[in-house]
Amino acid sequence: MSLEIQPQAAPVAEPVADPIAVEVAPPLFRPSVAGWLARGVVMAAVAAVVFLVPTVRGNVEVHIYTQAVIYAIIGLSLNVLLGYTGQISLGHQAFVGIGAFTSAYMVTVQGQPFLAAIGMAMVVGGIQALVLGAVSLRVTGLYFALVTLAYGTMAEESLFNIQNLTGGSAGQPAPKPMWFTTDLRYYYLCLFFLAAVVWVDWRLMKTKGGRALAAVRENPRVAATFGADVKVYTLMAFVVAGVFAGLGGALLAHNDTFVVRDLFNFQLALVFVIMTVVGGLRNRTGVVIGSAFFSLVGYFFDKLFSGGLSVPGIKVLPKEYAPIVIGPMLLLFTLTRHPGGMGQQIRPIQRWLRGGRFSFKDTHDAEVRVSDARA
Repeated sequence: MSLEIQPQAAPVAEPVADPIAVEVAPPLFRPSVAGWLARGVVMAAVAAVVFLVPTVRGNVEVHIYTQAVIYAIIGLSLNVLLGYTGQISLGHQAFVGIGAFTSAYMVTVQGQPFLAAIGMAMVVGGIQALVLGAVSLRVTGLYFALVTLAYGTMAEESLFNIQNLTGGSAGQPAPKPMWFTTDLRYYYLCLFFLAAVVWVDWRLMKTKGGRALAAVRENPRVAATFGADVKVYTLMAFVVAGVFAGLGGALLAHNDTFVVRDLFNFQLALVFVIMTVVGGLRNRTGVVIGSAFFSLVGYFFDKLFSGGLSVPGIKVLPKEYAPIVIGPMLLLFTLTRHPGGMGQQIRPIQRWLRGGRFSFKDTHDAEVRVSDARA
C-alpha cells in the first residue's frame, strides 16, 4: 500500500496596497480659537455698523439709512421674480407705489392702525401680483416684461391719479406709527421687517415649493414631468413677490411721512431691476447689499461732489440721477465680468464666516448665468 503525497500549492501572497496610490481624504478644516475669535470680531463690527452707528447720526441720515433697509426688502421681492422664476418685471414701481398709497390711505383716511394698514398693503400687493402672474402663465420673457411695463405705465396714468386714494398732486400723508415716531425707532422697526422677509425667503427656498421653483426656472417641462405643478408654483412666487413689494411700499410711505405719485415712475423701476441684478440673483446677502448701495449712492454722491457732478458738455448732474447713471455701468460690469454680482464677490467672506477657509477660488460663478440677467 503506497501513499501518494500531493504537492501543496504555494500560498498566494495578498497584494499590498501602495501607500502612495491610496487616496486620503483631506482633513476637515476646523478654525482655531483665534480663527473663531477673528470671525466673531468681524460679525460684531457688522452688527455695530447696522445697530449702533445710526444712534450717533442725525435724523436726516437715519432717514436715509431707513430707506436703504426698505430698498433691501424691495430688492428681495424682485429677486423672487427675477431670480427664482426668471420673469422680468419692469413695472415693479407700481407694486411698491400701490402698497405705499394703500397704507397711507388706510391710516390717514380710514383711521386704521399701522399694522392693519401694513397688512392691507401686503394683501393688495399680493392680489395685483397674482393677476400679473396669471398673465405670465401664457407669455414669458420679453413679452412678459412688456406686459409689466404696460402695467406700470397704466398705474402711473390712472391708479395713481385717483384723488381719494393718492390725494392727487398734493399727495397723501402717512404718519409714523405710535411708539415709532422718531426716525431711530422707525429704523429699528424696518430692520425687524427686513429680518422677517429674509427669514420667510429662506424658509421658502428650503421647502418643497422652493425646490420646485428652482426646477421650474431651469426647465419648466422637465419640472412638470417630475410632478411639479408649474402654474401653482409660479403663481405662488408672484404672490410672495407682491406681498414683499407691498410691505416695502408701505414702509417707504411712512418713512417719508408723505407719499406723492411722482416718486413711482419708470426710472424707479429701472433702479429696482439694476440693483437686484448687480446685487446678485438668488443671493439674499448680495441683493440686500446691492439694494442698500443703490439707495445710498445719491447720499454718497452728494458727499463726494457737493452740488452735483459737472460732466464736460453737460450741465451739473443732480444727485437724484446718480443711481440711474452709475447703475448701467455697474450692470455692464456685472454681466461681462461677474454674473453673480456682489453676491459672487462676497461669497468667499460668507464661506469664511461660516467656518471655512478663506479663498477667492470656487466662487461658483456658474450658478448665475448672463441669461439670468437678461433684463
